[in-house]
Formats: sequence, C-alpha cells, structure tokens
Amino acid sequence: MGIPIARPLLGTEEADAVAAVLASGMVAAGEQTAKFEEEFAGFCGVSHAVATSSGTTALHAALLAAGVGPGDEVIVPAFSFIATATAVSMCGATPVFADVEEATATIDPESAATLVTSRTKAVIGVHLYGQPCDAGAVNDLCADQDLIFIEDAAQAHGAEYHGKKTGSLGDLACFSFYATKNITTGEGGMVTTGNDEYADHLRRVINHGQAEKYLHTELGYNYRMTDIAAAVGRVQLGKLPAFNRRRRETATYYTRHLHLKGVLTPVVTPDRTHVWHQYVLRVTPACPLSRDDLMARLQKKGIGTAVHYPVPINRQPLYERGASACPVAERLAASVFSIPVHPAVTDEERSYIAGTINEVA
Repeated sequence: MGIPIARPLLGTEEADAVAAVLASGMVAAGEQTAKFEEEFAGFCGVSHAVATSSGTTALHAALLAAGVGPGDEVIVPAFSFIATATAVSMCGATPVFADVEEATATIDPESAATLVTSRTKAVIGVHLYGQPCDAGAVNDLCADQDLIFIEDAAQAHGAEYHGKKTGSLGDLACFSFYATKNITTGEGGMVTTGNDEYADHLRRVINHGQAEKYLHTELGYNYRMTDIAAAVGRVQLGKLPAFNRRRRETATYYTRHLHLKGVLTPVVTPDRTHVWHQYVLRVTPACPLSRDDLMARLQKKGIGTAVHYPVPINRQPLYERGASACPVAERLAASVFSIPVHPAVTDEERSYIAGTINEVA
C-alpha cells in the first residue's frame, strides 16, 4: 500500500470510549460533549469552547456569532481550503481575498490592510499547515480598524504564537476534527472564545436558535456534535501532545536530511511553534524535475503526496469573477506539495522518504 499522505491514529481507547457512549444510550450531544468542550477550552487557555459538527460549521457559526451578515465583507487569505471563504458566503457576506506571505503561506497583514473598506467586518487568519499566522499584526490591524479577528485553526491544534496557543489569539477561533487533522472525531469542529456574549450566541446558532427549550429567538442550525464524536475527541485530545511531538520530530528529520537541488523545505519563524499538519515542500525552477513529475515518481516509489492547494480561492470558478490577483498565493499553488508527516510515519519510512526524494532525479 505504500506510505499514505495521512493516516488517523485510532485505537482501543477510542473504541472503548465509543462503546461506553453506546451502552449509555445517550448518543446525541450530552455529557461527553460538555466535557470535551471544557477540556478543549482548558487546553487552549480560553473560557469557552463550543463543539460543532464540522470545521466548516464551526466557521459559519463563529461568523454568525460575530454578527457577520449580508452587505458585510470579510478579509480571508487566498491560499487556504475553500471553506475559509464559503463560510463567509454562507452568511450572505462577501469574502475579499488577501495575498499571503511568501515564507509562511499565511495571510499577509499588509495585503489585508489595503483591502479594508467601510463594509469590512472581520479578518480570518488561517494557521496554514500547522503554523500560526502573524496574529500580532492581524490583531493590530483589527484593533486599528475596529474589526473582529477570527482564527481558522483547522490545521493547528496545539500550535503557539509567542507562547500562546491557537484558539486564544483572536476574538473567536475555529478548529476541525476531520479524519486527517492532528486529532480527529471523524467529522467535527470546535469554536473557542474568551467572550461570554459570543459563546452564548454560538450555542443558540448551533441549536436551532433556541434561547431555551422550544423558544427560538433567531435563525439557527443543527450544528451540534454527538457524544459519540466527543468521546473520541476526548481520548484524542489526551494524545495530542505526543502526536504533535512525533510530527515535529519527523519534520525536523526532513529539514535536516532533504537536499534535492531546487526543492525548498518549510520556513518556521522563531516566534511560532509549528505542529506540522502538513510538511510542505516547494519546487523551484532549479529543480531538475517539475513539481508534477517529482510527485509522480514518488508515487511510483510508494510515497503518498498531495498538493495543498492547487488552485487559490480567488481563482476558483466560484469566486474568480472580479477577484483581485494574489501573486504569492498563485506562485505557491503552482509549486508546493506535501509529503507524509503524520505520527504513524516510522523512522524507517521517513528515512526512505528523504532518501528517495534526494535520489529521485
């Protein structure tokens, strides 16, 4: 089967936790969900965490809790998974695309600053591949312009910026627990915040707009997490430090041992702690192979690869009409590819991966 680009690590502890929920008969949102929320909030260092059914519903609920609606604009990076932008559209608002920094592939605060208008309501900063964006600069921009800073931390569970964990860097933060993420519940999400009003609003949004049982004060949705998913999430959260430590060890190995001409290893800024959701290489014209040819040769050698992401959001058919150019995002989309860095990669496999890349040309 080769070495896959991603592999969830689920064991007997998760199976036992699910079995206990099934035996209890309480499989919808209940005690396990409440405990998962409490534990995740504590992990991030915030007062509130609200569990949702996916990372996308977390983003949508966070935007709604922040008051984003028709006529508003939200600045988002052009280089991310498309849900960062579609969640804005789901609110009836307009995503406006900022370019990203060349070194980190995260939102460029200077690009974002040029896009602020009287309609701008919020900025979403994506902690791409597991490395936080420049949250200090984004917070400064939002403070100066009276905007809301929402973290898209779908790929950054446990990452840190100046010693503070993602989930505590903005007004609201959104996580995903999809199968390939640093921890998983299969599908699932979480919104964290230190703001009591946002937390209260979030709980109404994800539960049909209910202020109390059968009293619906606003339009809401069924975005709740199940106790089955939460039970898995609680076990996974306990394993997260070890998972991230293993990812970091493998990433460090790659950075030290990869030396194929024209292939650049990732840049990690000294003020940030990367959790390596993906290990992303960049192929330059100096490489003897094109990006696609290099990936094809690695696939033949049994090494899984992927491109995250091949088309910038501003060039997606859904959004490209009228979207401004984001040249850095477009260059990255044409040159990056990911190699396996998940915790299941063994010492022997990472040695094989690095050796194969070095010799593949």
